[in-house]
This record gives sequence, C-alpha cells and structure tokens, in this order.
Amino acid sequence: AAAPAAARPAGVDLQKHPSGIVPKLQNLVATVNMACKLDLRKIAMTARNAEYNPKRFSAVILRIHEPKTTALIFHSGKMVVTGAKSEVDARTSAKKYARIVQKLGFQVHFKDFKIQNIVGSCDVKFPIRLEGISLSHSHFSNYEPELFPGLIYRMRQPKIVLLIFVSGKVVLTGAKSRKEIYEAFEQIYPVLTEFRKVG
Repeated sequence: AAAPAAARPAGVDLQKHPSGIVPKLQNLVATVNMACKLDLRKIAMTARNAEYNPKRFSAVILRIHEPKTTALIFHSGKMVVTGAKSEVDARTSAKKYARIVQKLGFQVHFKDFKIQNIVGSCDVKFPIRLEGISLSHSHFSNYEPELFPGLIYRMRQPKIVLLIFVSGKVVLTGAKSRKEIYEAFEQIYPVLTEFRKVG
C-alpha cells in the first residue's frame, strides 16, 4: 500500500515510487583523476579556501560554495568530491575543482569521473518494530540497541545498507546510482509496513 496521501508529496510518480515516498539524496561521493602529478603545497598556498596539513592527512582540502561541496586533492592527481546532493552537482563541483587546479598551472585532465557512494534518507511517518524485522530477516539484519539505536539491514540486490530506526526514519547508503536508492527503498517498504508498530 502506498503512503497515506498526507505523507505523500504532490506529483510523486507512483510507477517509479509505488510506496509514494521518494528518498532524498543527502550526500554523493565521487572520484575523478586529473591525470597529472600535483604540488600540494603550491595549491594550498595559492588556492582560496584551501587546507593542508601533511602531518595529519596527505591531501589538500578545498571547498566551494556553489554547489556546496568539499574536495580532497592528492599528489597523484586523484580527487574525491563529497557533499553534493545530486549527480549533476557532483560532476559540476569536480569540474570546478579541476579548473581551480588547472588555473594554478597544472596540466589537468578530467578522466574516469565516477559516483562511488550515494546516501539517501526518508521518513515513512510511522513507528517500526525493529525486533520483528530482526527476527524474521535475521540473515540480512543486525540489531543491537545497546550499541546502536538503528537496525542495520544489508540488502543483497541492490547491494545497499539500510539503517532503519524505530521512529520510521530510514537511511540508505552504498548506492552507485539514484536508481539503486529508490529500488532498495521500494523493496524494504513492504517489510516496514508489515512491522509497523500499532498503538
């Protein structure tokens, strides 16, 4: 059954999201190879919003405001971008960071851009009996409330890890695409409704 109309945002495509709930993307992690060796000290001294503490971490940390993201830039030319809320923002950010580095005089390329992880979240708006899920889905579940308040559910297909909380909040991680986040949520939704806390 789809979410009650009150909990469902207007205009949800029920073909794609039969539950009526669309998980929101919270963070994307992407990598790209600029395919050239970099002088991190030079980048740290000349780029704005740069942090570099080689004793603590072997990368320069750069930040931009639009889209609001952070990049880790390594001597090898490899870059990790975090904090984007969409695939487009992740790629736009990576291009902007590459341009910043290029302007400092490095022979920058833009190779092998790849989304490595997507984190999504949503709220089913009803409480869930986590012990019930833990018992009936024991192969996929790990629930130790004295260590962590949520149930950890390791889905095999798509290969996604879900954190499910009593409150009805769900966090999905480990996805390589938005489609995997949506598929994983649609697969878990009937389980959540089955173990809905009543009264």
